Amino acid sequence: MSPRLDAPPTRGATSTPPPEHENPKPIARDAADVDPTDALAGLPEIPPYDEVTAVDARALSKTLFARLESLEEGTYDYSYVRNTLVELNLALVKFAASRFRSRSEPMEDIIQVGTIGLIKAIDRFELARGVEFPTFAMPTIIGEIKRFFRDTSWSVRVPRRLQELRLELAKAGDELAQQLDRAPTVVELAERLGITHDEVVEGMAASNAYTAASLDAQQEDDDSEGTLADRIGYEDHGLEGIEYMESLKPLIAELPARDRQILSLRFVAGLTQSEIGEELGISQMHVSRLLSRTLVRLRKGLTVEE
Repeated sequence: MSPRLDAPPTRGATSTPPPEHENPKPIARDAADVDPTDALAGLPEIPPYDEVTAVDARALSKTLFARLESLEEGTYDYSYVRNTLVELNLALVKFAASRFRSRSEPMEDIIQVGTIGLIKAIDRFELARGVEFPTFAMPTIIGEIKRFFRDTSWSVRVPRRLQELRLELAKAGDELAQQLDRAPTVVELAERLGITHDEVVEGMAASNAYTAASLDAQQEDDDSEGTLADRIGYEDHGLEGIEYMESLKPLIAELPARDRQILSLRFVAGLTQSEIGEELGISQMHVSRLLSRTLVRLRKGLTVEE
């Protein structure tokens, strides 16, 4: 918990806060007790934070912001007033965080992220502009929380452009659904947002990366004991072919150039033995003997490797 204005630090050479067992005087002191060099002199006494109403917090914040502008950043007095401003306005963070209560993230984490936004708002606030601090701070707090969800809540990381496009598509889809009384088509979404058909499809595909289900999870609408992996999994026989191809590559590289050419014409180009003979200027029978000899050699080499 940050220091309290109603428990100011003991003035001395080190400017360290008082021990907890002491009972320091509140800031509102008699004129005879005020040190002219005390940077915190004249500030009002702050009651317990949970007892401060929203109206009182707003009034006290104005006084503290005015004093903060006269203090040097990095000093103990500056941090002391700044921390008190954070404590006084934590209710703004809790109010903003309540809007995201339905999310899967713990509320404590959301409040912590919102507090970072509150601190940024305090550092940027200028009392001379005449804007109320809650009005100024709330967009910063909510923006920090939304950025947290945008950067951490996606099951699969996608570019920020697609994350923002997903939100725009969701908003446009809701608006068009109310107007048309049906789900909008891709063409209608593209016209509403002024983007291409392909961009709409790309944004919809990116939406699938927001959440992910475990392959070992049982389907809620399925009475059987099977998992999602049992539904979508299958044996890919092509993997065995890839293994054989990788094993054959060094064996084929050792063949004479004419044998490699015959293999390519037969199994890549798909030519018959007669066509290969015409291509190379040899008889079909000769092609058959060369091809048989090459295949026996490759089969033998593959068997030895295994």
